[in-house]
Amino acid sequence: MEKNLLFLLAIELLLLHSQIRSSATTITNIETDKSALVALKSQLLQLNPSHILFKNWSDSASVCSWAGITCSSQPQRVVSLNISKMGLTGPLVPHLGNLTFLESLNLYANKFQGAIPSEFAQLTHLKKVDLGSNSLMGQIPHWLGSFTRLQVLYLDHNTFEGLIPPSLAHASNLEDLDVSMNSLQGEIPQEIGNLRNLKHLGLRGNQLNGSIPFASFNFPEMESLDLTGNVLSGNLPTEMCAGLPKLEVLYLTNNSLNGRIPPNVSQCSRLRSIYLSFNKLSGFIPREIGKLTMLEELYIGTNDLTGTIPEELGNLTVLKKLGMSGNELTGSLPQVFNVSSLQVLDVTYNKLSGILPADMCSHLRQLEEFYLNHNEVYGPIPTRINECSALRSLVLSFNKLHGTIPPNLGNLTLLETLTFSGNNLTGEIPKEVGHLNNLKGLYLSGNSLTGRIPESLLNISTLETLTLSKNKLNGNIPSNLGYQLPNLQLLEISENLLTSESSELSFITSLTNCRGLWKLVVNGNPLNGMLPASVGNFSTSLQYFGINTCNLRGRIPDIIGNLSSLTVLDPSVNQFEGLIPESLENLQRLQGLDLSSNKMSGPIPHAICRLGRLNQLYLYNNQFSGQIPECIENITALGELRLDSNKLNSSVPSSLWNLRDLLKLNLSSNSLVGPLVPQMANLKAVTQIDMSSNHFSGIIPSGLEKLLTLSFLNLSYNDLQGNISESMSGMVSLVVLDLSHNNLSGIIPKSLEKLQQLKSFNVSSNGLDGEIPSEGPFRNFTFESFIFNKGLCGVPRYQGIQPEQFAW
Repeated sequence: MEKNLLFLLAIELLLLHSQIRSSATTITNIETDKSALVALKSQLLQLNPSHILFKNWSDSASVCSWAGITCSSQPQRVVSLNISKMGLTGPLVPHLGNLTFLESLNLYANKFQGAIPSEFAQLTHLKKVDLGSNSLMGQIPHWLGSFTRLQVLYLDHNTFEGLIPPSLAHASNLEDLDVSMNSLQGEIPQEIGNLRNLKHLGLRGNQLNGSIPFASFNFPEMESLDLTGNVLSGNLPTEMCAGLPKLEVLYLTNNSLNGRIPPNVSQCSRLRSIYLSFNKLSGFIPREIGKLTMLEELYIGTNDLTGTIPEELGNLTVLKKLGMSGNELTGSLPQVFNVSSLQVLDVTYNKLSGILPADMCSHLRQLEEFYLNHNEVYGPIPTRINECSALRSLVLSFNKLHGTIPPNLGNLTLLETLTFSGNNLTGEIPKEVGHLNNLKGLYLSGNSLTGRIPESLLNISTLETLTLSKNKLNGNIPSNLGYQLPNLQLLEISENLLTSESSELSFITSLTNCRGLWKLVVNGNPLNGMLPASVGNFSTSLQYFGINTCNLRGRIPDIIGNLSSLTVLDPSVNQFEGLIPESLENLQRLQGLDLSSNKMSGPIPHAICRLGRLNQLYLYNNQFSGQIPECIENITALGELRLDSNKLNSSVPSSLWNLRDLLKLNLSSNSLVGPLVPQMANLKAVTQIDMSSNHFSGIIPSGLEKLLTLSFLNLSYNDLQGNISESMSGMVSLVVLDLSHNNLSGIIPKSLEKLQQLKSFNVSSNGLDGEIPSEGPFRNFTFESFIFNKGLCGVPRYQGIQPEQFAW
């Protein structure tokens, strides 16, 4: 009896414990979920104090009613957390590992930082994880492979590093795996090939290397494979399609793959997109690609492909985009012109030849973009080009096209870009071009076009870029050009025969209406006028202003200092006179200033020294006088300095030798005086020095042998004395050395025979004596290099020359 009572009591206690435990579990687990989310809220509130999300996450409301939270009904547990695109910042809290019933975790497009907490390993119910587009770091956790229910894993656009864990192969239900745009390294694990349910694999934009393990791929469901932007190498194997029977999209762009495109790629019969550009693939384009009848996109540009374009590509009846640029393809394009579905055709930078078929557009009614530039295509532009009525971009530049521009181009009213530059086109620009009311870019430079700029061109108010340079256009530049084309951003009309209808260059004034204009080049036209003061009204967008060789006169307006965004100012080869405007000091972004070959005078102003970003300063062939400013060293970015052919008459300031980045220095043809100093050797990067035709005296300074990059040194026509130093043989890059017309004495050092790059050598008209070196580069120098030296001797090939030819 007692035993029975004890047994019944035990049963009752067990049932009671079970009820209590069950009750406690129900309450505790939903509270645990809430606690985990409250911990997340507390952490994020510190960094996102006013975020609207946390006003919704109220302690008084059921956690299942919170924004971004979904709960199951029985038991009531959080099964989905979606706080994507919230702009949240901060680390992931480990407490989220307590959401053990979680099936979907979506934190996409926030700014979460740090590593994935190890506590997340408890979330084994997860089916979908999207942590993409954050700032997460560290290694991809190996324990993700234990999530056997996981179907979707997005870790893309973070900063994960290290290897792709082979353990991911154990997540056998994975369908989508994307770890693109991280810093992952190493090889693609062969084990990944065991994910038989995988449909989409994205590894783009990492640093993965080695070959692609196609042999281990067993992806019967794979639809897209994206390995773009890694450093993968090796060949594409013949049987690459064996494990990819359903593949539709193949992205392998921007790797280091080599070898041929395998003909058996046609066995991936469902392919819609092939991207193989920017690799090192070679050989012919396989004809078998023509069997991929579902193919819509084929990009194989920037490889080393050769041969002709297979005519079988004409069988790709649904092909929309074809890119083969940057190869060595030859032959013509006729079969491709039969693909009526084509929208984009890019065959730029090849060696294609032949003529464009007259009926090329009869089948290409859907063609929107046609890029044929930088080939060897000749003949006329087809007159029926207007039948490609969907064209938005037509780029035929840098070929050998001739004839006139067809007037019916004006019917292509959808055109946004029209480029015929660098051909042999003749005749006038047809007025019908003015009908292209959607045109943004018109490029006709480098032809032999004649006539005037058509007035109808001014009807294209959408025009942003107009290049007409290097033609034979004449007549006035329309004075209302800028008023009619207010959206112009780039205008190049240089090297024509264009004029201005007024000496004030009224077209310049009109262009100040183009507030987005950043580049204006009118060089090499006979404008015969003066630069108007209105030039100061250009938008601060203007970065490049070239108006050289235009027969301009007068002064450069002081108001030019208003153009505060200028990086290049080139009014060279004109007849400008007067002083350099002090206002140039306001052009703080200026990198290139060319005032050469004018009639400007006066001192070089200190204002020049305030242009700290200046890389090229050309003031040569003017009438500048006085000193080189001591402050020249303040132009620390200076790479090229040309002050030659002026009337400078001081010594060279020692500060000039502090320009450590100077590459080219020309002070020739002035009246500069004083010694050449050893500090010249401070110019460690210099490649050219010309100080000829001055009044420098003293000796050739020591230390020049430290100028290891110097290829050109001209010290001729000065008053230099002393010997040619043996140490000059250390100037190993010298190609030209001219020491002629000085008062040098002593011998020509035999050590100069070591200067293997030396091609030109001149020591004529000095007082040298001794034996002329005969080895190394001296084998090639003629007697003109040595004449008018009274004591030189010893070279057999000069024995027939009369002594007076070496004498003073």
